[in-house]
Amino acid sequence: MRSLPRIVIEPLVRAALLEDLGRAGDITTDSVIEPAQQARVALVSREPGVIAGGECARLAWELIDPSIQVSDLLPDGTRVTPGTVIGYASGPTRGLLSGERVALNFLGHLSGVATGTATIAGAIAHTKARVADTRKTIPGLRALQKHAVVAGGGTNHRFGLDDAVLIKDNHVAAAGGITAAYRAAKAHVGHLVKIEVEVDNLHQLAELLQTGADAALLDNMGPELLRQAVEMVAGRMITEASGRITPETAVPIAEAGVDLISVGWLTHSARVLDIGLDYAS
Repeated sequence: MRSLPRIVIEPLVRAALLEDLGRAGDITTDSVIEPAQQARVALVSREPGVIAGGECARLAWELIDPSIQVSDLLPDGTRVTPGTVIGYASGPTRGLLSGERVALNFLGHLSGVATGTATIAGAIAHTKARVADTRKTIPGLRALQKHAVVAGGGTNHRFGLDDAVLIKDNHVAAAGGITAAYRAAKAHVGHLVKIEVEVDNLHQLAELLQTGADAALLDNMGPELLRQAVEMVAGRMITEASGRITPETAVPIAEAGVDLISVGWLTHSARVLDIGLDYAS
């Protein structure tokens, strides 16, 4: 899959290193390890999952010490099992140890996002639905987390408030109704901007279908209600289901016929994939 540009990744990794090194640097490693000592280490998966964030790990070491070489790095989106070597790093031992935690933090977290996404994507693979992320991302990490979602077989929702219109329930209430909110948005944005509107029931959906909106966000509807909603839409707009969806509930929701399932916990509550750093020969 396509990698994120270095210019996107580097400021995030650099900030994490600066936070970890603090004012005096790695006083533990600098006091224990001789400057000339060299080592080779391996990134090893401790459990099954999908890898994402390899370039962040590479950058963590390269920014600490440009002489460190990272090799045989598995591409993002690769499935691993316990014991899989994800890549190697070799060079000054001080730099390897000082960059270890930041490298593993990014790699473990983003691989966790990819793995969670893959879990749902695999569960609903027999349907037409795709799993999508949301804007419920960790501040500063949105581009990385959304990249990890794609690595796990998902698709991206909007990246921010400026690339699509999503009219939620509070917008509808403040604007005086679904039709009023849609018309105001349509008059404000350019012709290439998509408009999606959140609905909570079939009555609201019926009104939305008269507007010409591009997508309906079907919020907190059960499978049977979703099935009715999909029948009402009849392909006239994209249907997206949302609302506390888990790997268990995703299957009947996808089987209701929706186009997308958006899941916030993929990014805001992803479980870290257990990845370790071992000395290699």
